[in-house]
Amino acid sequence: MTSSRTITILVALALAAVLGGCNERRDPGFQGWVEADMIFVSPDESGRVTKLNVREGDEVKPGMQLYTVDDDLQQADLNQNKATLANAQQTYDRAASLSKTGSGTQANLDSATSALRVAEARVNTSQTRLARRSGFAPVGGTIQQIYFREGEMVPAQRPVLSIMPPGNMKLRFFVPETELPKLAIGDEVRVTCDNCAADLTAKIYFIATTAEYTPPVIYSLDERNKLVYLIQARPSRPDVLRVGQPISVFLNPRTPVADKR
Repeated sequence: MTSSRTITILVALALAAVLGGCNERRDPGFQGWVEADMIFVSPDESGRVTKLNVREGDEVKPGMQLYTVDDDLQQADLNQNKATLANAQQTYDRAASLSKTGSGTQANLDSATSALRVAEARVNTSQTRLARRSGFAPVGGTIQQIYFREGEMVPAQRPVLSIMPPGNMKLRFFVPETELPKLAIGDEVRVTCDNCAADLTAKIYFIATTAEYTPPVIYSLDERNKLVYLIQARPSRPDVLRVGQPISVFLNPRTPVADKR
């Protein structure tokens, strides 16, 4: 009886050792996270936000109006340049009429023509400045963050909000120097994350040419193991990922048994 119990204990210990070795050999993958190249929408000149048409998380299409900024100064500048244009037009008409009858000189006509063109250009500039007091979506995507809201002053060229186009989502992860020869631009890798779809993949589009860590003295074998290189990939389904989400990347397209739920 004692011998049988001893055998059972030995078998259990052996099985535990085997399972432990399997867990140690299980590929943990390359650790990384989700990022996105945001599109920032900002006014050319400072002003106070008078209207905000979107909220964080809203879907927008190209050309959709996002916000407006107060335009009192731009409207006043346009009115002034329109008045200057009207005077320049009168001066030009008078000089052209005198030139036809021979009473005026060519120099006066040339001067009036030049002044008219300058006035027209200034009106066009004022109209452009006035039109840009409204911000429109340059691309389609999701409103990721709003930095200034109605009533707040936004400095010149500071973004009022940011847009995240689905195609700008990217995965960033690091691989050790020894694994670098296994990767190439265009390779497809498998991606896993908490509660994500099992068939999520990504395609590598960037491999860094320089290491993120450089040993201070010599590239010994131990030091080379510390070298890691940045890899970036585009996910096949960016809609199921979130910015900042931690991920694991695997070179093996098959799903490990331990990862299946």
